[in-house]
Amino acid sequence: MLNRRRFIHQVSGGAAALAGSSVFPPASILGANDRVRFGLIGAGGRGLDIFKHALRAPNSQAIAVADVYTRRLEEAKQLAPTVQTFTDFRRLLDDKSIDAVLIATPQHQHALNFVPAIQAGKDVYQEKTMALNPDHARRMRRAVEGSNRVVQVGVQSVSGKTFARARELTAPDSMGTITAIHTHHYRNRPYGGWKRSIPPDCNLDHVAWKEFEGEARPHEFDPQRFINWRFFWDYSGGNVFENMVHQVAFWYKSLGLKIPRRVTMAGYNYLSPGMEVPDTMDVSMDQPENLLFTWNSSFGNNYFGEDGYDFALGNKGTVIRVVDKVTFQPQDHAAPKAGTPAPVGGEPDIVGSDDDDTAAHMNNFFDCVRNRKEPNCPFELGYNSAIACQMAIASLRQGRTVQWDPEKNDIV
Repeated sequence: MLNRRRFIHQVSGGAAALAGSSVFPPASILGANDRVRFGLIGAGGRGLDIFKHALRAPNSQAIAVADVYTRRLEEAKQLAPTVQTFTDFRRLLDDKSIDAVLIATPQHQHALNFVPAIQAGKDVYQEKTMALNPDHARRMRRAVEGSNRVVQVGVQSVSGKTFARARELTAPDSMGTITAIHTHHYRNRPYGGWKRSIPPDCNLDHVAWKEFEGEARPHEFDPQRFINWRFFWDYSGGNVFENMVHQVAFWYKSLGLKIPRRVTMAGYNYLSPGMEVPDTMDVSMDQPENLLFTWNSSFGNNYFGEDGYDFALGNKGTVIRVVDKVTFQPQDHAAPKAGTPAPVGGEPDIVGSDDDDTAAHMNNFFDCVRNRKEPNCPFELGYNSAIACQMAIASLRQGRTVQWDPEKNDIV
């Protein structure tokens, strides 16, 4: 039977207590051409995908992989046979030769992995959505402050082909005053294409269940909760955390937007009875910059597609982003003919998942590990977009409009 060490209480207690301290190892000093030695925490589907991109990055070397499921460790070794493997991620962090870690665990685990990684002196590539709730986000901020760590959040579209063009086209001279951003994410797939089959070895002999649960409400081992964690509020923010966050971060960076003043969300589960999170939803965010940011999504229709079908609306013009193309239309331009379908396709789990964008994002991270510059999706952008998504989920679950209190750094 797998030897499962009981370390979560240290993560939630000791790590949180130390998170605000300034007792961090000094930053590694790497030259412009030095090899970055990295580890992976969380070797599921997304984890192995970013692992492959890291393996292909120039002057990088995989040292170790950690996951609570032994099957995934074996899958990682197929990609990098020489890596060390651990079921306890802290053993990976103990390796002082590792410069950086990639974190791709389920969303409820992000802060529990991130804070000890920062404390261990590692630079971090943190998959989105960065934090499950405001408490986790605050812990992560305390850990980063004064640490001199490089943090790249995994919103790869800001390293992609369309970002610079979108920022250029949304300049005030051409757009005038922007008062609305409309974004969409649609696919016609049961359970959003997320439903995974249960492998025969998904049992307590091969899964460190208590370590997976972390600070979530305790349950008896359930392979469905483990494999299809995206279905459950204990571990996931549903498609808001999977895909809305990509579009939020893209436009937040393009336009310099901050955390919303108020957020209202409606959402229901019409087609996916085995899933707690909604499959059809609508989010409205009142931004302090005096614009309305809306996002809507459904798993029962793919007319708008899932590769971004976004509109920035100004009183002088409109910027339209579809897949890897960004265009501008002045206000006197004829509107597109009604009923023209948008392109559909792409990776089924995330918006902006073009391989080139992910490769560019990973290379940007490793470059910043060497030169200590700010990466394309730094901590603050990850924080702001995570809070926006958390506000949406809080509104849905509480059945009311919620606000952000900047003094308390909390949703009220």
